[in-house]
Amino acid sequence: MSDQELFCHIADVAKEVDVPSNGILSSTLLNNDRLKAVVFAFDAGQELSEHTASMPAVLHFLSGEAELTLGSQPRIAKSGAFVFMQPELPHSVKAKTPVVMLLLLLKNP
Repeated sequence: MSDQELFCHIADVAKEVDVPSNGILSSTLLNNDRLKAVVFAFDAGQELSEHTASMPAVLHFLSGEAELTLGSQPRIAKSGAFVFMQPELPHSVKAKTPVVMLLLLLKNP
């Protein structure tokens, strides 16, 4: 097994994606049989409308501020915020400022 199959190292996840002007950009950092890691960049005012994930998920906000809805609960997420969600939880994200967020989808938990 090669080193590339044993680990993934990214020195600064927030630098893996540039915040687009008036849009949302995503980039998959890792996708294997256990984990999918995707970094998202949102311009202020951009949003992901309510949706669910079929597997457990973690949101880690690296920069900016966003309004979250987790189930029926509104929350504010600022730089450093961590959110764990069980499968099928309805959720949405709206950027109040430019935001960079790491999404981790946990496969085969």
